[in-house]
Amino acid sequence: MILIAGGTGLIGSRLTELLRTHGHTVRILSRSPEGEGAFVWDPAKGTYDAAAFEGVQYLINLAGAGIADERWTAARKKLIRDSRVDAANTLLKALTETGTRPFAYIGASAIGYYGDTGDKWNHEMDDAGTTGFMPPVCVDWEQSHQPITGLGIRTVILRIGIVLAKEGGALAEIAKPVRLGVGAYFANGQAWYSWIHRDDLCNLIMFALDNTNMRGVYNAVSPHPARNIDLVKATAVAMGKSALPIPAPAFALRLLLGEMADVVLNSNRVAADKIQSAGFPFEFPDVDAALRHIFASAPR
Repeated sequence: MILIAGGTGLIGSRLTELLRTHGHTVRILSRSPEGEGAFVWDPAKGTYDAAAFEGVQYLINLAGAGIADERWTAARKKLIRDSRVDAANTLLKALTETGTRPFAYIGASAIGYYGDTGDKWNHEMDDAGTTGFMPPVCVDWEQSHQPITGLGIRTVILRIGIVLAKEGGALAEIAKPVRLGVGAYFANGQAWYSWIHRDDLCNLIMFALDNTNMRGVYNAVSPHPARNIDLVKATAVAMGKSALPIPAPAFALRLLLGEMADVVLNSNRVAADKIQSAGFPFEFPDVDAALRHIFASAPR
């Protein structure tokens, strides 16, 4: 029995599908539960349906408000941070009150932990960034997972990179102008984007469930980051489109997006050495093959 908090989003929906294909029984915690195995909870209020936790062997926490869904107003930034911390705190409360002790807990974080690091390789033992909004959010996010370790539950925290899927996220936004013949890249296009194919991420989560030697923090990224401009060009090729590369100046992005421009302007060259050493086999380590697979059956 696997319980997923945040099971209806871009990652959780595909993970649920794959887990069920592999014969697992999956339950979902949702504020608006619908369909098979869905149970209600409200992390902001710390409430949950205790029945969701009966017999749970593995717990996966992907919950949190979308980082790039809306402009970062003070209220939005508070929601981004609080939705993550409240989710972990509510799960801790539920595990404590119900006495449920799953074999493993998988908690999400993000490579925003590192901040803007240019060409430097980022490793799990590195300190969090010292500027910008996301590093302190990720620190709080990761710290909110830690008390679950104190219950004697094996805990794995995945610092997730840019998830590539045609259904949403960054790639869906990159593809929009490409369909119109424009390859829009940001600033000089040299920022490193550390990405992962959505199926590789889902398989990595399942790998972490089964691998009892895995504990602590792991970067959930492909071994081969791509520069922003190269990712845009590779997307056009995979879509079978001719796209004229056009830069979106950094100052214009700052005016348009405000502080949220960090999401597209920050450079993160994140290493996958640790997860590879754990034995995880990437199906899509290279961006060209990943994009070809994603757009093979996508509408053009």
